[in-house]
Amino acid sequence: MKNIKQTLITLCCLAVLFIICYFFNLQGSISPNNAALLKSEPDKSIQLEPKELFNETWSLIKTSYWDDELNEQNWSRWKKHYGDKIKTEEDAYIAINSMLASLNDPYSKFLNKNEFEEQNSTIDSKIYGIGVNIASAAGKIYVINVIKGAPADVGGIKAGDMILKINGNDVKGDNLFQAANYIKGSLNSLVEIEILRGNEKLTKKIKRAEIKIKTVEAEALTKDIGYIRIISFISSSTPIEFIEALNKLDDTKALILDLRGNTGGLFQNALFVANIFLDRGDIVRVIGRNGHNSAYVAENKDYVYDKPLAVLVDGESASASEIVSAALKDNNRALIIGTKTYGKGVVQKVYSMPNNMGLNLTIARYLTPSGRDINKKGIEPNYRVEITKADFENNNDSQLNFAKNILQNEIERSKIAAKEH
Repeated sequence: MKNIKQTLITLCCLAVLFIICYFFNLQGSISPNNAALLKSEPDKSIQLEPKELFNETWSLIKTSYWDDELNEQNWSRWKKHYGDKIKTEEDAYIAINSMLASLNDPYSKFLNKNEFEEQNSTIDSKIYGIGVNIASAAGKIYVINVIKGAPADVGGIKAGDMILKINGNDVKGDNLFQAANYIKGSLNSLVEIEILRGNEKLTKKIKRAEIKIKTVEAEALTKDIGYIRIISFISSSTPIEFIEALNKLDDTKALILDLRGNTGGLFQNALFVANIFLDRGDIVRVIGRNGHNSAYVAENKDYVYDKPLAVLVDGESASASEIVSAALKDNNRALIIGTKTYGKGVVQKVYSMPNNMGLNLTIARYLTPSGRDINKKGIEPNYRVEITKADFENNNDSQLNFAKNILQNEIERSKIAAKEH
């Protein structure tokens, strides 16, 4: 077999070039959450007066939003409504986001300078936080992993802790997105977290720092079964990290791909990962403004991972995670295990705006290879396996164990079939 790493590096370069050249001939970025992002650099030389900034954004939305009816409204009413009321950048920021809210689209948002810088930093894997991975069960937020040496680790947060409050905000019943937003913040700022450990309530004050993370983790669970977890598709380094993970597990006979808690990321990263597992067939179909239809198909290549594959998903697996999961499910390439995914079937472009600001704007929706629209519906797994509160408390990953058993049985059947021949 050819060296996997060298082959996949070549594929990675080709995939990125393909996306940049082909996706609606767009320049800039495509966004998730978030959805699918290609990073864009702001033109810091362009500075506009607040009213001009509003007018330029108004025009961009009118001509580029995926729904040319703009949620069945007369878009001109926004110019009439704000008229000469916009005097400051803050006025423009509020007016533009109010205008976007009328689209009833939670993914289209205008970003001020700080928000845009934070988004671009995330693409570069520069995360400001405390270094924890969280999950939800029965409406409660749990810490499932603490990055060694990160502020949370130093501050005494442990895997299995239930988070009760973040900066005084009760997170019971909150989704992971909201809890994560409470935890995130500016560099060196403090976050106060109240946790429940056993029967003891503890309060920890932790200083946020830059968390140097890898978006891909890999290990051999047994001599036969490999495990790759993609934490996020948002980093530009994810394809290379994925290559390294596959190379590390070359000697295993089957693979578990864990996309649980993965809320999305770069569109081209989703295409790249799905393409590695498919030798033919559609990956995703993107429907743009005025019905413009683009199919992304698995490319011919020297290397395809063709061993048994299981994919773990949950209610926070969104966007890019759903593109990969649906492509593998619809092409009968993998068994999907876990719970129904989030249901985000739209794609955003990230525009660099004047005054160092940005705009995440929905420019398309996508369909799975079988033609399903998963937006607000999600993807049903082949095997529905819940993680219960007892599983968290006993550190039992029932979904992972189910996947291991499924793959081990498939490996044993293959061994028997090989002997018979």
